[in-house]
Amino acid sequence: MSELLTKVGNHKVRKISDFEFTLERDESLGMRVPITIYADDNLLSKMLLDRTIHQAANVSTLPGVRKHVVVLPDGHEGYGFPVGSVAATDIEDGVISPGGVGYDINCGVRLIRTDLSEQDLKGDIRTLVDELFRAIPSGVGGQGAAKLGRSDLDNFLLEGAKSVVSQGYGWAEDLEVCEEGGMMAEADPSMVSETAKKRGSNQLGSLGSGNHFLEIQKVDEIFDNNAAKSMGFEKEGQLAILIHCGSRGFGHQVCSDYLKISEGALKKYDINIPDRELACVPYQSSEGKAYLKGMFSALNFAWSNRQIITHWVRKTFEKVLKLSENDLNMQVVYDVSHNIAKVESHKVDDRGLCDLVVHRKGATRAFSLGMNEIPSKYRNLGQPVIIPGSMGTASWLLLGNGKSEYLSFGSTAHGAGRAMSRSAAKRNYTVDNVRKSLESRGIYIKSLTKDGIVEESPYAYKDVDSVVNVSHSLGIATKAVRLVPIGVMKG
Repeated sequence: MSELLTKVGNHKVRKISDFEFTLERDESLGMRVPITIYADDNLLSKMLLDRTIHQAANVSTLPGVRKHVVVLPDGHEGYGFPVGSVAATDIEDGVISPGGVGYDINCGVRLIRTDLSEQDLKGDIRTLVDELFRAIPSGVGGQGAAKLGRSDLDNFLLEGAKSVVSQGYGWAEDLEVCEEGGMMAEADPSMVSETAKKRGSNQLGSLGSGNHFLEIQKVDEIFDNNAAKSMGFEKEGQLAILIHCGSRGFGHQVCSDYLKISEGALKKYDINIPDRELACVPYQSSEGKAYLKGMFSALNFAWSNRQIITHWVRKTFEKVLKLSENDLNMQVVYDVSHNIAKVESHKVDDRGLCDLVVHRKGATRAFSLGMNEIPSKYRNLGQPVIIPGSMGTASWLLLGNGKSEYLSFGSTAHGAGRAMSRSAAKRNYTVDNVRKSLESRGIYIKSLTKDGIVEESPYAYKDVDSVVNVSHSLGIATKAVRLVPIGVMKG
């Protein structure tokens, strides 16, 4: 039986179960659909400290929004849409919103497994992290490891990671285990501003700043032996590399450009929104199609970026450990996007499947077994889902589950989710405290700036294990492997 939990402004949040809450549709406030919140009591209490639920209610007012707006257990306040949310709009009478994807288009993660164990490093973790730091640029304005001409950039924007591999960065089989094969076919570089291209031309192959990182991790615990083995993990202590980054300044500029276009078109299409950060245009409009093609170009940029970084990770391991590619067996497990919008088919009522524009803002696709969108090697297993932790905490490898199809538009959480602002983190912690805490747990960290360590302190984030437990308990993505860091590279 549902119980009244609390009020958020004019909204009443009701508890449905241990891991599900709802904010019912209120037509007087312009809501077209209800809000579903997947969390436990503690995670929800953190959402109530900021505008997460209020922002989700605003999203529910968008034209053409269907079924419900989903807030995932890592949800927190964002730009327009809360980070950690999913909203789907009808392709005929619905809208597309740049704020529903965000500035860091295709911020995502790529997991690489190895045949190595921690003992194989022979104490070289510091050398390895230091060499990775030299090979892979980081920081706000950091230039990339690949120097491109305009034709090269346009090829990467058109063909994504496929074009990168054709130029010798990585292996063809990397593409087989990447969401969308690492390429959105409808990308169109002509829908991207010269400013965006200028910002992106020297940043491919770079990590960036903020919450982006590269970690050397070890398997801490295996929860599903069959799934873990299928994804290349057979024992505790086995090493992996997690790359967390996105489309850098290129994607940021694409979002900025189209937010201005969308805001300017609101009157043209007679769209009223409660928050200008929700600026949107009809999906079928010329502006909507232009944004889609520009955003797809940024998706391809980010997949290209992670592919180039993968290449340099492999080369760095070879150099430091003096082992061949065959010895290392550094295979990509999966690459998944966190900030994306694309058309998918989902069931929203008794009429069966319908095509929707699914906005995932800080959310991970979590498709279940048998779906054609899943790489063939995992189709009888389910889609690998990678949920990175906050610097110094665990990361998780899960499997998409059938329940996600009707609970969350085939989605789950994308990380721990911030619980403290960057400025608050700097007020509460020092670089020495954070570094000593990490070193006491055997984690070596290398960062371009001191602020990068303090602002991304593990204490500034929610508990990733709690976030994953909600997903697992609901059955939208279930536990397979837990990994913990031993070496961290930050921007």
